[in-house]
Amino acid sequence: MTRARTVVVALVVLLAMYLTLVGYQAVLLIRAGGLIPVTLGLAILVLPLIGAYVVWREIQFGAATTRLSSELVGRGRWPTEELPLRPSGRPERLAADALFAERQAEVDAAPADWAAWYRLGMAYDDAGDRKRARAALRYAIALHDGHTG
Repeated sequence: MTRARTVVVALVVLLAMYLTLVGYQAVLLIRAGGLIPVTLGLAILVLPLIGAYVVWREIQFGAATTRLSSELVGRGRWPTEELPLRPSGRPERLAADALFAERQAEVDAAPADWAAWYRLGMAYDDAGDRKRARAALRYAIALHDGHTG
């Protein structure tokens, strides 16, 4: 198991334990009866459910991006460019911006190519734009799985 996967598994186990304890406390409040304890118990019970949903969505996203990256590697379409790095370990901004322009041109030339969108998502990440990176990766997943209309 890779280090990242081990960390994710450990965090999910810890979160499950936490959500179980919070859920148990919520049930105790609901069992206590009374308007305020029951209302508080129900409110507390909703939080673990929301947390579990968010974790599930992130795990699905991670699994899908891993699946697509493996397919890119298998097809020989994994990006091989090595960007110069800053002392922080992040790519140098000008080099990342230049690569981003290339990736955007690939998407403009083939807007239905999931691999181009995946590579664009990686370029967004290199440029420091995580929100757009995740959006591009989600779109690549949707294109790959045939969920775009």
